[in-house]
Amino acid sequence: MDRTRLGAWAVVVLAVAQAVASLVSVRPDELSVVGALLNAAAGVSAGWLLLRPGRSRWPLTAWAAGFFGWHALGLVTLAGVVTTELDAVFAGSWPREPATAYQAVLATLAGFAVHLLLPRPARG
Repeated sequence: MDRTRLGAWAVVVLAVAQAVASLVSVRPDELSVVGALLNAAAGVSAGWLLLRPGRSRWPLTAWAAGFFGWHALGLVTLAGVVTTELDAVFAGSWPREPATAYQAVLATLAGFAVHLLLPRPARG
């Protein structure tokens, strides 16, 4: 499996994990609906790239970078590094420690997806 396909599958796993976590832990409100729509759009972008690997990977790379930024912000917010007043958004109904671990895992997964999806310079 090449890096592009692995990165696309990482985004699929990321979108599914986010969707499941928001359905399990958060009551349906505007934020969870917006999150579900963004996860669906990222899933469609990943599906297109998996079905047609020759297509541009930039839209999916942008989704992964956006997910990385969101979860990195959640991680530093829940860890107390910065104050964003978004603690309730990032923690949801979870205790603080599992919510922080969730943000750390998804930020790492999104970072690896970006790394895998970025084009590599030609060698030799």
